[in-house]
Amino acid sequence: MLKLDQIDFKILSLMQDNGRLSNHDLAKRVGLSPSPCWRRVKRLEDDGIIDHYAAILAGEKVGFHLIAFAHVMLEKHQIEMLDQFDAAICERPEVLEYYSMSGEHDFLLKVISRNIKEYEDFQTGFLMRLPVVRSISTSFVLKQKKHTTKLPLSLLDKAED
Repeated sequence: MLKLDQIDFKILSLMQDNGRLSNHDLAKRVGLSPSPCWRRVKRLEDDGIIDHYAAILAGEKVGFHLIAFAHVMLEKHQIEMLDQFDAAICERPEVLEYYSMSGEHDFLLKVISRNIKEYEDFQTGFLMRLPVVRSISTSFVLKQKKHTTKLPLSLLDKAED
């Protein structure tokens, strides 16, 4: 892990709250002049700590009313079949998140769609047709209670004390 100081953590925290914060405003809030602040942000980007920038959209407001979590179990675990499965899943735009899991299921997919019919088409028309898939168990989100993309940086500060 790269060594970060309190100013780095403050920069990251402020940027997680508002990724559009100007360098001038960011520098002012962390107590630096703009040039050193910009250099720190650039270092955080170059070191891969700041992975990328994005606008976070309200899915429901643009027409995506269904979030599903598909728990997938594979038939076989051969490398070439896993590679094909990975490639197929990563190409699908409705798969927002894709995790290799320990436990009962091999993979967990977070899938967004406009409605249940669209999800069913994804599951039966695509996912179930992949030759390596043994079973799929789907859970549907009834109500999203919390959603954040912010990492709890304050917990890192406490762990180092």
